[in-house]
Amino acid sequence: MEIIELSIKDIRKNPYQPRQTFDEEKLEDLKNSILIHGVMQPVTVRKSVKGYTLVAGERRLRASKRAGLLKIPAIITEMSDREMMELAIIENLQREDLSALEEAESYKELMTKAKLTQDELSQRLGKSRSYIANMLRLLNLPLMVKRAMNEQKLSSAHGRTLLSLKEPLLMEQVAREAIDKNMSVRALEAYVKTFDKKRTIKKTSKKLKFLQGYENQLKEHYGTNVEIKKVKNKGMIQLEFTSEEEFKRILRMLQKK
Repeated sequence: MEIIELSIKDIRKNPYQPRQTFDEEKLEDLKNSILIHGVMQPVTVRKSVKGYTLVAGERRLRASKRAGLLKIPAIITEMSDREMMELAIIENLQREDLSALEEAESYKELMTKAKLTQDELSQRLGKSRSYIANMLRLLNLPLMVKRAMNEQKLSSAHGRTLLSLKEPLLMEQVAREAIDKNMSVRALEAYVKTFDKKRTIKKTSKKLKFLQGYENQLKEHYGTNVEIKKVKNKGMIQLEFTSEEEFKRILRMLQKK
């Protein structure tokens, strides 16, 4: 496959790139490496109506721009929109710093956009169906627990253990205890097994059923996960976003009169 030098200004970013944020320190390291050794691996692009569209190599392209390069080695490939989207998501899955929730979101996105079943996805990625199913289950965790995982206060194994509690408010309550007491996964598993759900949930189940309909309406309207919480006479609505772009989209909807 032929490698050619392309003008960086003629390459536009991949519209299907699932990754919106990049580690600034690692980008700087890559830029310094490029200044010394050059771009060691070419990016992959697709010919477009005007110039080229990046297929793979977002970090290399960004770092090359920072290094002041005008051209970058590239491989031109013929690829459909669907193939571009799949490759971008699969490349994202190969990141070393990918968190469990980011991995799960990528699986969900690939299944949705490529219209794949869990079986088809497992075959395509070479991972077991049970592994993918367990990762996808993490997306059902409450926002508070997801935040704790992203902040590395809880692991994905902690998250899977909390899912057995079923009730979102109960998961949050136990998650806080696990963080406060610095519980290991094994300790949390033992605690969850002996947990008196009825005593702790009290009347929250009825409340959750009452609010479920409103949550579903808001989820459909905003196109993202929504949680409604009510404690005594106060309430809170939480809208989830996974990127700056999605945050701006939701903000525009909220500001629309």
